[in-house]
Amino acid sequence: MDTYSNPLVTRYASKEMLEMFAEKKRIGLFRRLWLALASAQKELGLNITEEQISELACNLDNINFDDALRQEKLVRHDVMAHIYAYSLQCPLAAPIIHLGATSCYVTDNADLIIYYNAFKIVAEKLLSVMANLSNFALKYKDLPTLGYTHLQPAQLVTVGKRATLWLQDFLLDYNNITDFSNNFKLRGIKGTTGTQASFLQLFEGDHKKVLQLQDKILKKMGFAQSFGVSGQTYTRKYDYNIISLLSMVAQSASKFANDIRILQNMKEIEEPFETSQIGSSAMAYKRNPMRCERISSLARYLISLPINCATTASTQWLERTLDDSANRRIVMGQAFLTVDAILELMLNVTSGLVVYPKIIAKHIEQELPFMATENILMQCVKAGGNRQKLHELIRVHSMAAGKRVKEEGKDNDLIERILADDTFKPIHSNLKDILSAKNYIGRSSEQVDEFVKEFIAPIIESLPLKTGGELKV
Repeated sequence: MDTYSNPLVTRYASKEMLEMFAEKKRIGLFRRLWLALASAQKELGLNITEEQISELACNLDNINFDDALRQEKLVRHDVMAHIYAYSLQCPLAAPIIHLGATSCYVTDNADLIIYYNAFKIVAEKLLSVMANLSNFALKYKDLPTLGYTHLQPAQLVTVGKRATLWLQDFLLDYNNITDFSNNFKLRGIKGTTGTQASFLQLFEGDHKKVLQLQDKILKKMGFAQSFGVSGQTYTRKYDYNIISLLSMVAQSASKFANDIRILQNMKEIEEPFETSQIGSSAMAYKRNPMRCERISSLARYLISLPINCATTASTQWLERTLDDSANRRIVMGQAFLTVDAILELMLNVTSGLVVYPKIIAKHIEQELPFMATENILMQCVKAGGNRQKLHELIRVHSMAAGKRVKEEGKDNDLIERILADDTFKPIHSNLKDILSAKNYIGRSSEQVDEFVKEFIAPIIESLPLKTGGELKV
């Protein structure tokens, strides 16, 4: 504990995402890319033996990091240091490792493969969050609650209908990530400045073999597409696209978390609270929404990252400049670790939301009389009343009831005033029915059923899902 530890590593991100961005994973991909290169070159006629290929294949994961570290201190080049380390383990293959390639062949392609596989983790957790929210929405699709615009009471919705708003945001994120992943590209094998000149020389001017080389390598690495052209690196605009997708997930999570924090303040809905959890070191009674606050906090960081990638993309001089490298080592990995941490929290929160129907009903009772006045007016007119006279009386009673609530701190007594006024006598007997909250929720219940059935169920029904995230304090 004597040196700085990244909290994304020590506190927040999951083991599977940490392993995805571990150096062992990255260098293991370097070696697989070198093996794919040599195998493809052998298949296309270069003087590479089966023994050399076998030697490379047998040493993919027993990485000698200490040898690489010592060499890097001497040569100040990480890729060359790992070529050296791999060569120590593969003396027969040493002469043909990295043949014709530039460093970005392994660094860029390995990074992209990591991002692709990290997106799979993100998508899986997104689906699980969506499943949790779908179950919540269906469970509470009929429970009326105050809607809010401008954070002021508005027409009623249901608790489940509100949940579909969160759910739809995550669905958009999932679809965007899925579409992007389905069209994912590697850098491919393009050479030092992207011209493939070294490979054209290796194959003695045979352009067809150069194209075949790239196709073979892509196939061996499990991908179908590469960028049509590149400089030394793949365009860093692609990183901007990647981080923007992660930022969108953070935006959705932050919206959800902020809504829950507001509702928890109202005592209507709470995030899970452990039996022995402490809300405050001073105020023992407190139940702070710490998980949602952490989601908001982490999301704020991730939402800020696309501008960093935009700056990097816009300052890549000509065929490349190295000022992207140190920045990307930090930003790209930490962006995925952050979204993973957010989704772990989302899994935990959405699997244990606590709803308090009586508090929700109490809040409705305070506001519904005002919202019901139009229905009361219409029913009285149907019974033979004078619309203008009734309107004025309702206005007077409403102002008086509002004053009682705001200035005197008392309950809303608008309904009692209407019951005491004989002008409204025609509707006194069915006033209870007029004031039923379910008369004011529109198609909320039906919208929940329709949305889940049409948009969510087809995606999640056939997939294994996680129901609760690991909570790290």
